[in-house]
Amino acid sequence: MASEYTLQDRPHRQVVRIGDTVRRPAHPWTPTVHALLGHLDAVGFPYAPRPLGFDQQGREVLTFIKGASGPLSWAKVVDDDGLSAFARLLREYHDATADFSPPGDAVWAGGVDVPSDEESVCHGDFGPWNVVWQGNRPVGIIDWDFARPAPRMHDVAYALHYVAPFRDDAECLRWLRYPVPPNRGRRLERFCTAYGLTTTSGVVDAVIDRQRKNIDLVRRLASQGHEPQATWVREGLLEELGRRLAWSRSNRHLLE
Repeated sequence: MASEYTLQDRPHRQVVRIGDTVRRPAHPWTPTVHALLGHLDAVGFPYAPRPLGFDQQGREVLTFIKGASGPLSWAKVVDDDGLSAFARLLREYHDATADFSPPGDAVWAGGVDVPSDEESVCHGDFGPWNVVWQGNRPVGIIDWDFARPAPRMHDVAYALHYVAPFRDDAECLRWLRYPVPPNRGRRLERFCTAYGLTTTSGVVDAVIDRQRKNIDLVRRLASQGHEPQATWVREGLLEELGRRLAWSRSNRHLLE
């Protein structure tokens, strides 16, 4: 058997690569996610890993997508072309789920929101760190644990939180790879245009609402003992998320 290469080594989640496969801890919702990934493969969506079942240790097995992801991906969405490519990838993914029918016993990590005309199957964690890049071209989306049926705007708002971004100048310069403070309103409009929205009306409110709901989700999963949320809460993440939400509410003029 090929050697294991550690991709992520945390007490609650060890992710390894073996040959051209990735092995990750399974969860109650993993079979549902595999059904979604199988659908994406069947309709020819090339940016998702293919599910290969489970190994003898009970880990889920997925195909490996070669490229840069995680911390290396933040810089890819700073320039206009990368931002637009990121938005188009999200739209292409949403369109690929149009005919997906979840299994009757589907389990979703994030729960299911009230259906709407715009409901899709959201990725649920569509941030720069979960997109794989080869050069300046996005080639994959990873970490599907939070996929769930929800209005498409949930993914749009979540992504914009990180790529507009709804963060202060100091964090943009120090951590998010911006050479100068970003023009957040222009970036929000560019993302929305590339995604295919005809207006940005209501988008800032949607991002703020998504931030609030994410706080509730982290709190709920932590209370149920899920990791990494339980560790995040012990380490004070809810307070940090609360500060970011307060910043967004106080600085919405920078994005409208």
